[in-house]
Amino acid sequence: MPDYPKIVVRPPGPKARALVKRDSDTISQSYTRYYPLVIDSGNNCIVKDVDGNEYIDFNAGVACLNVGHRHPKVVKAIKSQCDKFLHYANTDFYYEQTVNLAEKLFQITPGAFKKRVHFANSGAEAIETAIKLAKWHTRRHQFIAFIGAFHGRTCGATTLTASKPIQKRHYFPLLPGITHVPYPYCYRCPFGLSYPECGYRCIDFIDEQVLQKYVPPEEVAGFIFEPIQGEGGYVVPPPEYFQRLKKLADKYGLMLIADEIQSGMGRTGKWFAIEHWKTEPDIVCAAKSLASGLPLSATVARARLMDWETGSHASTFGGNPLACAAAVNVIDVIREEKLLENAEKQGSYIMKWLRDLKQEQEIVGDVRGKGLMIGVEFVEDKETKKAGADQAREVMLRCWRRGVAIITCGASTLRLIPPLTITRELVDASLEIIGDAIKEVEKEHSA
Repeated sequence: MPDYPKIVVRPPGPKARALVKRDSDTISQSYTRYYPLVIDSGNNCIVKDVDGNEYIDFNAGVACLNVGHRHPKVVKAIKSQCDKFLHYANTDFYYEQTVNLAEKLFQITPGAFKKRVHFANSGAEAIETAIKLAKWHTRRHQFIAFIGAFHGRTCGATTLTASKPIQKRHYFPLLPGITHVPYPYCYRCPFGLSYPECGYRCIDFIDEQVLQKYVPPEEVAGFIFEPIQGEGGYVVPPPEYFQRLKKLADKYGLMLIADEIQSGMGRTGKWFAIEHWKTEPDIVCAAKSLASGLPLSATVARARLMDWETGSHASTFGGNPLACAAAVNVIDVIREEKLLENAEKQGSYIMKWLRDLKQEQEIVGDVRGKGLMIGVEFVEDKETKKAGADQAREVMLRCWRRGVAIITCGASTLRLIPPLTITRELVDASLEIIGDAIKEVEKEHSA
């Protein structure tokens, strides 16, 4: 029997329930809470709750912990930096930690061209930086984003977001000049077509029905996209999609701005997901796992694009030395421990296992992903493809109660995003729990 998970009291236990009560009396209700998991500690791929239950982490802090919880090398770097200084405003003065990280990022982000980077604190801030940079450089104020996208919750990022109405309700008017177009969601093609017979109609639509009809391309700064949509349902575009989008962008002189906040830092078996499509964006936004859970984001761009004036954009805490020290070591750990290779190896194994399960289970509509960024979409039946939101939620809850911390996305997709350090033993233990939960939920819903 594997050592994990270990459930000693049915979750949520008494200590968790007490903390949840205190939280409900004090913390903003705007937060999304999937279930009452109250974390006490974490180590690599295992999280422990306040009641002593130990879970296999197939959530990784919503893809923020690619090198696992408290990796020794990362913790050592943070402690070492704590003994020196914690902050001195990188936007107003200089320190080595930001330069060290910048040079490392330039090695792993797509493109051999000269680059520059702007540091901030969160994914949403990285997106805001990209918006402002693109506007500054091009003097254009229109952007094309995608239906199903999630780019953050600040006002500009919220405007780009188009995955759930709750994320925008009561916040209008937002940033002007944003046009949303269909994302290549092949399982639910918005054009009612099938790949590859579709001939990439989704690309032609942008050109023929948007840029040639009502959005003047000479006023568009660029496309903002997730190479794999995250909150929208872990949607993976077909093989030539981004090469074709790049060709369209070049036709009109538009930028490609890749939001790699969830899909980057090795999550898909490449440093950045866009590499699977052999496409080089003009701007790449990274955050989440960049600093192993510490607040840090990076907007990396072609050097020639960062021609803005001193004082035109900055961030007090952006490039915090603790976070930068952590991030440098995150990159080193991914290289030294061959975590890109492990993401590909374990991800391929999980995908095959899930696709075999899909053949047997009526509620499993689609399995998709790259590396360890995998989505299982649930449906009420495969013929109608009606979203199985209740089924997805019930599978998630059963997995948690049995010791696999996992969450959903989109309308009805279970997302599998363990740390890139996950072992085959933990994968097998988790898949057994996930598979049993799926079979039970299908049986109950079909009764």
